Amino acid sequence: APAAAKWFFEFVFCAVSLAIVWGTMIERTKFIVYILFGIPFAAFIYPLISHQLFGGGFLMATLGSQDFAGSTVVHLTGATAGLAGLLLLGPRIGKYEKGRSNAIPGHNMPLAQLGVLILWFGWFGFNPGSTLNATNLHFADIVVVTNLAAAAGAVAALATIYFITKTMDVGMIGNGAIAALVAITAPSGYVEPWAAIVIGAVAGVIVVVGVLVLDRVLDDPVGALPAHGLAGIWGTLSCGLFTVPALAKFNGVGQGGLFYTGSFNQLGAQAIAVAVAFTTVFVLSYALFWIIKKTVGLRVSAREEMEGLDISEHGMWGYPESFMPVPGGVYRQPDTPTVNPHGAPERVGAPARHEGSPA
Repeated sequence: APAAAKWFFEFVFCAVSLAIVWGTMIERTKFIVYILFGIPFAAFIYPLISHQLFGGGFLMATLGSQDFAGSTVVHLTGATAGLAGLLLLGPRIGKYEKGRSNAIPGHNMPLAQLGVLILWFGWFGFNPGSTLNATNLHFADIVVVTNLAAAAGAVAALATIYFITKTMDVGMIGNGAIAALVAITAPSGYVEPWAAIVIGAVAGVIVVVGVLVLDRVLDDPVGALPAHGLAGIWGTLSCGLFTVPALAKFNGVGQGGLFYTGSFNQLGAQAIAVAVAFTTVFVLSYALFWIIKKTVGLRVSAREEMEGLDISEHGMWGYPESFMPVPGGVYRQPDTPTVNPHGAPERVGAPARHEGSPA
C-alpha cells in the first residue's frame, strides 16, 4: 500500500509536467501529437529527471541538489519540453504580423482566475504531499510557506505590471501567483517563512517581465515558459541561497544555502541540476518532436486552425453554436428569433466583430 500511494503521487506529478508542455502549443497542434509525445515523455524523459532529484540519483545523492517537490523535476521539465515543441511548431496564424506581436485574447478571464484559485489550493497537497507522510512535523510548515509565496507573487506581479502599463492586469496577477507557487515548490521543505515571501515576490516580477519579453519572439499562449520555466529555474536556484542547514539535515539532502553558510557549494549544486535537466529534456524532446513532425506532422492545416480545433479535431463545439466564431474572427450575433428547447426566445444570425479580454 505505501508503494502504491507513492507511485500514484509521483504519477500525478508526471501528468502535471506533461500538461505544461501543451500549454505552450495549444490552438494549432494535432491531437495525435499529444499521444505520440506523451507516452515516451512519461516512460523515459520525465523518469530520467525524476530519478535524479527524487529517486536518489547522482544529482541528489552525490551532488546534494535539492528539489523538494519539483520546481525542476515537474515544472522546468514540462516547460523545456514545451519550448522544444514550440520551436518546431511555430506561432499561431496572425500572432506576428508587420513586425509586431499581436494579442490573441483568451475567451474567459473569470474561468482562468478560477483555475488559478484551484491550482493555488491544489498546491497545498502538491508541496507538503512530498513529505509522503501527512503526520510529518513539517507538513503544516510547508503549507504556510507555500501560501506566503503565492500571495507575495500575486502582489509583486500586480506592482510590476502596474509600473509598466499602469493597469491592474488580472491575468498577470494570476500568473504571478502561479509563478510563485512554481518557485516555492523546490525550496518549500527547506526554507523559513521570510524566505518564502522573498522567493515568491521575485517570481512575481520574473513572470511579468518574462511574459512581456518572450511574447515578442515566442508564441506561448498561456505564458507557460516564464511561469513554469523561468520561475522553476529561480525556485531551484533559491535553495542555494535560502536553505536552512537544519532543514537540509532533516531532509538528508545537501547543505545550507549561501545566506546561512557563506558557501556557494549548494548554489553550485542547484545550478548543475538546472543545467543537466534543461539540456537532457530539451535534446530528447526536440528529437522526439522532430520525428513526429517528419512523420505524421505537428500542426493542423490553416483552415482547421481558423475553424478551431474543437470542431475540426473533435467534431463538436465547446459551447452553443450560436456563440462560436467562424474564420476571420467573426462571431454569430442575435438577428433572427428562434425558440430554444426550454421555450425561451433567442436570436441567431448576423455576424459582428468580437472584442475579447486579454489573456
